[in-house]
Order: sequence, then C-alpha cells, then structure tokens
Amino acid sequence: MEYGICNLAVIPLRAEPNDRSEQVSQVLFGEAFEIIEWGERWIKIITENDNYTGWIGRLQFVMLGHIAYKSLKRTKSPLTYRAVTQAWKIADNSVVYLPAGSSLAFLEGTTCHIGTERFEIIGEIGEREDIATTAKSFLNAPYLWGGRTHFGIDCSGFTQVVFKLNNIQLKRDASQQVQEGVLVESLSQARLGDLAFFNNAEGRVTHVGILLNDEHIIHASGKVKIDTIDKDGIYSEEQKRHTHTLHSIRRLCDR
Repeated sequence: MEYGICNLAVIPLRAEPNDRSEQVSQVLFGEAFEIIEWGERWIKIITENDNYTGWIGRLQFVMLGHIAYKSLKRTKSPLTYRAVTQAWKIADNSVVYLPAGSSLAFLEGTTCHIGTERFEIIGEIGEREDIATTAKSFLNAPYLWGGRTHFGIDCSGFTQVVFKLNNIQLKRDASQQVQEGVLVESLSQARLGDLAFFNNAEGRVTHVGILLNDEHIIHASGKVKIDTIDKDGIYSEEQKRHTHTLHSIRRLCDR
C-alpha cells in the first residue's frame, strides 16, 4: 500500500479522474490518504480522516511513507483554527494560505513537515472554541458542493469541519452522519450541538445542520445561515416557507 499527504491549501476530490468531474469533497492541507489506483494524471485515494473515496491530481500531493502514515493515524495532528493561517514554504520562499481545519502534520515548534517539504507557520493558529462560536464563524460562507472551507462549503462539510475543530470526527455525508450518535426523541429535548437531519420526498436524508437550541439551526443552504426550526423542519424567513423536512435529531455520544 502507498500513501500520500496534501501539501497544498485545499484540493478537490473528484468523482472521476478528470477536471470536469463532480467535486465530491476536498482534501485540506496536511490530510493524509491511501493510494488505491494510479492513473496517468490522477490517483484514486481513500482519505484517512473519513474513509472517503475519490480522485485527485497527481501534482497535488507528496508521497508519505508507511511508518509516517501509521504515526499520523495513531496521533492527532494540531489543527489550524483561523479562517486563514499563513504557512511559509521554506524551499521556495512562498506562502500557502491554509483553511481552518488544516492538519499541521509532524509539527516541531512552528515548523510543519509535509513529506520532504517544510512549512513555517506564521502567527498564531488560534485555539479551539465551543460548537456555537465555531459554527457562527462560518456565517455567510457560500454554499459549494463538496466544499469544506470558509470560502465554499456544503451542508455536511460544514458540520464535519465544525465538529473536527471541536475534536469530534464525523463522516463526510449527511446520509452517513445520520448513523452516528444517539437519537434525540423530539425537538423539545434538543440542545446546542445536536445534529438535525432532513429528508427529500423519497425519505432519503439529504441535508444536515447544527442546532443552536430547540428553535434555531445553523446550516449551509445557499450560504451558511441561521434559520428557525419546528417539528415540520426548517422555516426560511427569506422565502417565507418551510424549505427542509425534519427527519431526525442525533446527539454525538462522546460530547
């Protein structure tokens, strides 16, 4: 088995090996993966943090040894908490702008070692805050299918990154996240940090957000925003109607 690690700020993870293919997720700086197939211009990978499969460009990563990969799996790397953190790439005196949730793999002092490359972290990386504060820092981030950053994010990417920044690992998609944690019987019993899931007309879970209390939810729909929620689902003041049908509420067991 061969392994790699992202040495760029963020790279698209695509459904198929071409630039026009759907972006299904993103790989952030310092996130590692297994390489399961090599192509001429693309590689197929499984991400270490959430076991997500897709294709990335062959010029958008560096190789990682087996021992180093296993070390990353055993020990969680420090994260960046600011929307943007600057990293000085020592080799060519350039700057990489890291999104929140980037992994500072093999950090020694302020120097991050990514494969054979070294990056000096400039300034503070920030510190972990509570779920509500972290979630609200993403307000007005535009919706982007497959996105995981302040500059474009989808609903489950939003919940995943917010919880990652609070030391809780979620799977990537809403349909996977709904299998995690324990069921909350009713909205009246919900509390800050619970995940609310919503289904389409066929009953399939297609949307997720974070409850701020039993009346308000923060979620990515068009942009990251706060809406009201009731037993029927999300009510949009902008659109003057319910936009999402409530499926269930889950509470993470390790909170």
